[in-house]
Amino acid sequence: MSDNNRPQRAPRRSRPAPRPAEYRNAAVAPVLTLSKDDYVPTAFIELGVPPSVDFGLAAAGFTTPFAIQTKAIPVALTGRDVCGRAKTGSGKTLAFGVPLLARLTKEGEPRRPAALVLVPTRELALQVAEVLAPVAIACGRTVLAVYGGASRQQQIDALQAGVDVVVATPLRLIDLLKENELQLDAVEILVLDEADRMADDGFTPQVEWIMRKVTAPHQTMLFSATLDGDVGHLVARYMNDPAEVAIDAATDTVGTMHHLFLAVHHMDKDKVVASIASGMAKTIVFCQTKRTCDRVERNLQELGVRAAAIHGDLAQAARERALKRFTDGDLAVLVATDVAARGIDVDDIGAVIHYEPAGDVKDYLHRSGRTARAGRDGWAVTLAEYNQHTQVRILQRAMRLDPSLPIEVFSNNPKLKHLPDFHV
Repeated sequence: MSDNNRPQRAPRRSRPAPRPAEYRNAAVAPVLTLSKDDYVPTAFIELGVPPSVDFGLAAAGFTTPFAIQTKAIPVALTGRDVCGRAKTGSGKTLAFGVPLLARLTKEGEPRRPAALVLVPTRELALQVAEVLAPVAIACGRTVLAVYGGASRQQQIDALQAGVDVVVATPLRLIDLLKENELQLDAVEILVLDEADRMADDGFTPQVEWIMRKVTAPHQTMLFSATLDGDVGHLVARYMNDPAEVAIDAATDTVGTMHHLFLAVHHMDKDKVVASIASGMAKTIVFCQTKRTCDRVERNLQELGVRAAAIHGDLAQAARERALKRFTDGDLAVLVATDVAARGIDVDDIGAVIHYEPAGDVKDYLHRSGRTARAGRDGWAVTLAEYNQHTQVRILQRAMRLDPSLPIEVFSNNPKLKHLPDFHV
């Protein structure tokens, strides 16, 4: 998009032109072709979003806000701290991303970004950057994903060139801070995304250490599926009279999600998974351990299923390749540990299969949130062996579902290929 077609803004200070390789981690979107003459304001403009950012939303194809965006954006645009309680898949990236881009008054200087988004996983860092980058580009801003497993030097080079918004995981960010490769004293907007997951993974001390480095006056936005425990501590200690926005109760699931609990024999489980996957365009299978992930991947491939595993023992490049193949439709099944539960942002996943019952309702919701996104129907399927039925009943009661015994099935049951038949 030519400079003549961009919304007018103050001239930018000269900065070194970043090399293409430096932005390999910035998730820069394809070139946007919307011209200023073709721009039609989106529904976001009614929320108080300035025209320059609304132009970016239109150029990126975002036209109608989701419920959490409708509630959070007007509040955040006032500059007030915001606590957002929202499930994954509810659209919260734009709920904080739009006001972030709208309220930035500074430009990122070398090694001194103007905004920081902190996320728990590498995959989520990439995907948040992928959502924000096209909007940011259209309104003259830059976004960089900073995470472990990718080239440290490329990230350092990009920071030296000057980046407006950094989306980072805690450990890589701390590494760069300790080596003085960046500073947070110019950050005017701080976002904690999936704060409960960072707390669950034991990152609360690291998150607090990072927050103490943000020394300039700033707005803080925190988004989480729950606002209790360690998350509540962060809110109380580091936020100033935050406004709470939420679109559902703390234990609600997405309205278009269908829950199915199946009793299976352990020797038939992989064939049951294969049968379910045959009726879906995309399926995610969550396993408790990396070893189980690898075994399920291998067994599914032997059954003729296009499957790949993604977990913490794999190199970051391998994880990104598998996720891209899954996103592009080259894989029918992604087999994942919980490390990927918050990092997969694909809208057309037909089913999430819990290979074993989730440990608690929070894990169940985190995993299941991969499906039933953006108003689509989706299935959360739990496979339970004979000694796991009590665990299923506990999950059902915690989610306010009618407790019932899992439905006994074998892999040759034709309903597995069309899950709605189980509810007929």
